Amino acid sequence: MITTIKWVFWITFWVIVIGLFHYTLPQKDLIRIVNTYEERQDLDDWTRIFWTEPDDNSVGRVNRDVQFIQAVRADGKVMVYRNEDTGWGWPPYFKLDTANLYTEANDAISTKAEPEWYVLKHYGWRNVYWSIFPNAISIRKVDGPDASKGIPYLNILILVLFFAVAWGIWVRWRRFREANIDPTLEAMGDELAETRQGFAKWLGTWRKKN
Repeated sequence: MITTIKWVFWITFWVIVIGLFHYTLPQKDLIRIVNTYEERQDLDDWTRIFWTEPDDNSVGRVNRDVQFIQAVRADGKVMVYRNEDTGWGWPPYFKLDTANLYTEANDAISTKAEPEWYVLKHYGWRNVYWSIFPNAISIRKVDGPDASKGIPYLNILILVLFFAVAWGIWVRWRRFREANIDPTLEAMGDELAETRQGFAKWLGTWRKKN
């Protein structure tokens, strides 16, 4: 039972960690921008956790206007991105140029007959059922649909640092457990075994008397 609980705990922990990294770390899509628009979005349901925190002027509101970028990926799949400032909150992209990015996206619109291709950096997930959209961070023009999106150096650095810290914590915990917790548990187990043996002897003596 204890082993099962331990496995459930660690599986849940790592699923949450992987989910947070997948949502937060920057990703890049090779796209053709086909349109931009603004739409009023409701903020009063549980999905608001996937939207940027509202500014001081809209904290009390249940909806606000959000900018969107419609695009087609190089593989032909459609994608819609939201365009919101992250400010000084989480995740720490410190994005404060939403208006500039919206202008760049409008200037980058192209047709299927005369396509222009861009690498769009974003974070977050897309879910059509819950109306969740990844947040665009920046766009960069490339030569064509086969262009390289670049090596994700930042992602690699963050993951290496995280696993290095996690490994260091685990090693220190294992040493602490072996030096302090395990001997204590073994001593408690020995005392419990001795107590059981003594009780068994007393019980055997009492039965003989009766």
